[in-house]
Amino acid sequence: MAMNPDARIVADLIARCALRDRAAFRTLYDRTSAKLFGVVLRILKDRAEAEEAIQEIYIKIWQRADRYIAGQTSPISWLVAVARNHALDIVRVRRPVSEDIDIALDIPDAGPSPEGHAQARQESARIEHCLATLEPDRADAVRGAYLDGFSYEELAQRHAVPINTMRTWLRRSLIRLRECLSL
Repeated sequence: MAMNPDARIVADLIARCALRDRAAFRTLYDRTSAKLFGVVLRILKDRAEAEEAIQEIYIKIWQRADRYIAGQTSPISWLVAVARNHALDIVRVRRPVSEDIDIALDIPDAGPSPEGHAQARQESARIEHCLATLEPDRADAVRGAYLDGFSYEELAQRHAVPINTMRTWLRRSLIRLRECLSL
C-alpha cells in the first residue's frame, strides 16, 4: 500500500513511539490530536469528557505503538480505530444495561395482541379455504393480482389468456370469494 508523505511521517512517528521516543510522541500528538479529538467528541458529545478521553487514548497509543504494522493499514486509520474504540467503551460504561432493559418495558409492542393474532390466523384460514373453492388458475390469478401486485397484462400473459378474459376471471372470482366469506 503506497502511503502519501503525511501518512509516512505519521507511520514513522508511531514506529519511533514503539521505541519509546518521547519527542516523536510529542510530535505525533501535535500532528494528530485535533483529528482524534473530533472523532471522540462526535461519539461522546461532551467536550470535557472528550478532553479526558483523548489523554487516555494517547496513553494507549504510547503503550500499543509496537502493535501498529506499517503497510497493513494507514497510520491515521489505526489511530482513529484506537480513539473510536476507546470512546465507544466509555459510552458503553456510561449507560447501565439495566436502564436499557427498563426502557424497553415501556415500549409498546407494535404487533397484534394474542387475540388479534388468533383472529388474523382464523381470517387467513377462511380466505385460504375460499380460495381453494376456485379453480386453481383463477385462485393463482387472484393471488397474483391482490397479493403479488401483478397487473392485468402480466397475469394475462402468465396464464396465456386475453386481457379481457383475465378481468372477467378476477371479477367473477372476487364475487365468489365475497359470497364464500359472507357465509
